[in-house]
Amino acid sequence: MNNLVTESKMIPDSTSQLTQSISPVRLAIEGRETLLELRITMPLSGDNIPIILLSHGHGPSSYLPSKDGYAPLVNYYAEQGFAVIQPTHASSRVGGLAESHADAPLFLNERVREIKTILDNLVHIERDISSVSGRLDKERIAIVGHSAGAMTAAMLMGMLLPENQSALDERIKVGVLLAAVGKGGDDLIQSARERFPQINPDYASMKIQNLVVYGDQDLSPHFTHRGADWHADAYHLCPASDYLLTLIGGKHGLGGIAGYDAKETDDEDPDRLAITQKMTSAYLKSALYKGDTAWKDACAALSTSASKHAYVERKHSAES
Repeated sequence: MNNLVTESKMIPDSTSQLTQSISPVRLAIEGRETLLELRITMPLSGDNIPIILLSHGHGPSSYLPSKDGYAPLVNYYAEQGFAVIQPTHASSRVGGLAESHADAPLFLNERVREIKTILDNLVHIERDISSVSGRLDKERIAIVGHSAGAMTAAMLMGMLLPENQSALDERIKVGVLLAAVGKGGDDLIQSARERFPQINPDYASMKIQNLVVYGDQDLSPHFTHRGADWHADAYHLCPASDYLLTLIGGKHGLGGIAGYDAKETDDEDPDRLAITQKMTSAYLKSALYKGDTAWKDACAALSTSASKHAYVERKHSAES
């Protein structure tokens, strides 16, 4: 129980499970001297556990953009029955690659390669870690990405960037984009166009079902002259984007997903964070399990009990 959470208490979720955190798990990546380090957080018991790949963003902290951050999301997802796999991406200050690397400063291609390496090695991870062995449901894999991580997730779901081939990975069945970047080109300020030519996403090419989440106060003047709705572009431009969750008053931290009491968070709010946790988890459950009503139930509770904090838009007629 969290005494700081009020209206969003009425959004239903599952009984919290005991969890375990396994770290560091290390994987070799072809052509790289440094190993990829992961954290796996999952229920202590049970089998056929669905997987969430969590792609972190950038940020001012040294450790939160790594396998050691995003505890508010990671722990919640694991308590709700997911196995959460967190890489320390190439962009990380604490464990990433040098800024002189050819893929710097965003490291988007390396990030994608890291996620694909994890997917390629799921069998080996199970084999080498006794407490994970035989427990993962490798047919039910989701990806959740925040900020730069949302770009990573979108690429793996088929979004194209200029001069890049598709990185679509159909082992991923569903995704959640948190505070994703919007359109490039004239929607960016001049300095951003010059420094980050990669920020020109073609969301129309994204093929895998997904939920887009953004805060209606998430202004990004260092990237765009547009308002916060820039971060909702993926929903409007991608035919596979089912729903848009708008957090009222939310900024880039979406209530505090990167860490508790962290300088990463520009809008720390227990209810906003709880809504992000509960709504994204419910969406993934219903997307991965046909007939599951978690998303429908969560949307109903949000609209009746916590509508002053957030609301959902639906693009398609299907209920889940």
